Amino acid sequence: MIGRITGRLAEKNPPQILVDVNGVGYELEVPMSTFYGLPANGQNVSLATHMAVREDGHFLYGFATEEERAAFRQLLKVAGIGARTALAVLSGLSVGDLAQAVALQESGRLIKIPGIGKKTAERLLLELRDKLAKALPTVAGSTATVRPGDDRGDIVNALLALGYNEKEALGAVKTLPEGVSVSDGIRQALRGLSKA
Repeated sequence: MIGRITGRLAEKNPPQILVDVNGVGYELEVPMSTFYGLPANGQNVSLATHMAVREDGHFLYGFATEEERAAFRQLLKVAGIGARTALAVLSGLSVGDLAQAVALQESGRLIKIPGIGKKTAERLLLELRDKLAKALPTVAGSTATVRPGDDRGDIVNALLALGYNEKEALGAVKTLPEGVSVSDGIRQALRGLSKA
C-alpha cells in the first residue's frame, strides 16, 4: 500500500493532480478542500494517500490531512458509497462540518452536495453516527465545544429509548435552544412532542 506521497507537484487538473516522485509521476484524485490548499506547480507537496485496487485499475487518492483520509475511509465503508461520492462529500464539507452534521443528524447539509439525495444522506448519517466520532476523536472533540453535539446526541438517544422514532426525536431536538443541558433538553423535547 502507498500511505504517503512526497514529491514535486507537476500538474493540477481538478480533481486530479500529478506528483513527480524522483521521475515517477503519480496520478492522484483529491477532494477540493485539499486541492485549494496545494502549492503552485513545481513546488514540493506531501499528501496522505489511500490506494484502491479494483478490477478496472489501481486508484490513488490524496489528502492534505490524516483526518480527511480517515473520514474518506469511513465514507467508503457506507453501503453504496464509492470513491467519487466520498470525494464529493469531502469537497462539499470540511471534516469538522461533516462530523458536526453526523453528530446532530443534519441531513440538510449533506443534501446540498451534488450527487447526494435524501436517502443517501440519511444512510450516511445513520451509518456514520458512531463510527465517525471514533475515527476522528480530535475533530469530534472540537465540534462538541463549538456546538453541543454530544448533549443533543444523548437527548436523541433518550427519546429513542422512550419509544419515539428517529424522525420525531431529531425534530424535537432541532427546536431546543443552544447549550441546553441533557435533562432540560429531554424535558423540553417531551413537552414539545406531547403537543404535537
